[in-house]
Amino acid sequence: QVQLVDSGGGSVQAGGSLRLSCWASGPRPTYMAWFRQAPGREREGVARIAIPSGDTDYSDSVKGRFAISQDNDYYTASLQMNSLKPEDTAMYYCAARVYTGWRGPWSNADQWNYWGRGTQVTVSS
Repeated sequence: QVQLVDSGGGSVQAGGSLRLSCWASGPRPTYMAWFRQAPGREREGVARIAIPSGDTDYSDSVKGRFAISQDNDYYTASLQMNSLKPEDTAMYYCAARVYTGWRGPWSNADQWNYWGRGTQVTVSS
């Protein structure tokens, strides 16, 4: 079982930055990702990183503003969020999986096995 601890959320004004961190313990994941969920909306994937290659993918809504990275130990995934917008307001969740095969888009929550508890990000205009 992979256990995830995510942190780093907070409140910022539009245009500001935040950095989220996720620590994994247990079996080394093959992929880690960040998802977000706003009230009344489905959970959506915003960034994914392959471990240990470091290959990344982003949703169109955050491309060019967010950057996901891993530490050298391959058990930590961080999300640097720049140029934040009010529409980025959501609960952000770290996710991980230990399998390499996919049965659907990586941005679908049902493709991921393990989840952190979430950290709130609020962006005011």
